[in-house]
Amino acid sequence: MTASPNPLTVTITGAAGQIGYSLLPLLASGSVFGRHQPLNLHLLEIEPAKKALSGVVLELEDLASPILKSIVPTTEAVEAFTNCDVAILVGAFPRRPGMTRRDLLSKNIPIFSSHARILEKVAAPDVAILVVGNPANTNALVLSRAAPKLNPRRITALTRLDHNRAVAAVARELSVSVSDVSGVAVWGNHSSTQYPDVTRARVDGKPVLDRLGGHDGVAGQLVPSVQKRGGAVLDRRGATSAMSAAAAIADHLRSWLVGDDADGKHVSMAVPSDGSYGVKEGVWFSFPVRCPGGGEYEIVQSVEFDEFMQRYIDATKEELFAEREEALTLLD
Repeated sequence: MTASPNPLTVTITGAAGQIGYSLLPLLASGSVFGRHQPLNLHLLEIEPAKKALSGVVLELEDLASPILKSIVPTTEAVEAFTNCDVAILVGAFPRRPGMTRRDLLSKNIPIFSSHARILEKVAAPDVAILVVGNPANTNALVLSRAAPKLNPRRITALTRLDHNRAVAAVARELSVSVSDVSGVAVWGNHSSTQYPDVTRARVDGKPVLDRLGGHDGVAGQLVPSVQKRGGAVLDRRGATSAMSAAAAIADHLRSWLVGDDADGKHVSMAVPSDGSYGVKEGVWFSFPVRCPGGGEYEIVQSVEFDEFMQRYIDATKEELFAEREEALTLLD
């Protein structure tokens, strides 16, 4: 995506929440789409958060951002999604204590299917949609099923936060800079079954699996620490990850829509499965992808699975297809 003199219309749902509050300054600063790309921000909230949203608007105005051309706060989804070029779907029903993932699906399917039908009717024809609200992978599936005219390749779900966590975990473990770490990928579902693959991690281009304790060390410490990182933040903050989630959203959008395919770099995104690595079509699965920009991506095809990795892939794949069946039942 190259900068255009025409404003890019970006819609954020749940805009007054903690993630939205952390994300909006990144958008307004130009660090996502570029410092010369004008923006219109459409901010959608539920009625009880209307007052808080008005306060967020005041702060956005006070940023005095030269690229911010208009701000539209609203509680009406049609108004929020009209002519939007990029939709960032943060708002979702939160998981309550004792809720199963099926319970969460039953609450969120009406929200995301409604958003899908409206996006199909009023958004820009090539709208790019990023699903953040959980269960993100299956909510992306719901969008596609509820609005079949939306291009499924323009619907992605966020696993960049998990990717960033895995990169940071390797860097901490080896006392190196995160910029020196490459080769990390997150596979599967944005859930506790995700597989943060660090067995192919490299530092300055050199394999570091042995320095991470080999397969046993990775399985015993690093993988579960990444899988459970969100819970650790919740336990200590008393709230879900917001700052790091907002940064990951910015990273995801920058990679996907602007591009960062330099030197064969790959990142992690949940995209519609196409049969790669034995993951049948029908779910949104996190793969390592390369992003040349403009909303294009390609799934990296060169990864060889071993028995260690296959065990994790099978578990997260099984969960995603089980979620798919539950979602389709609830949709019907």
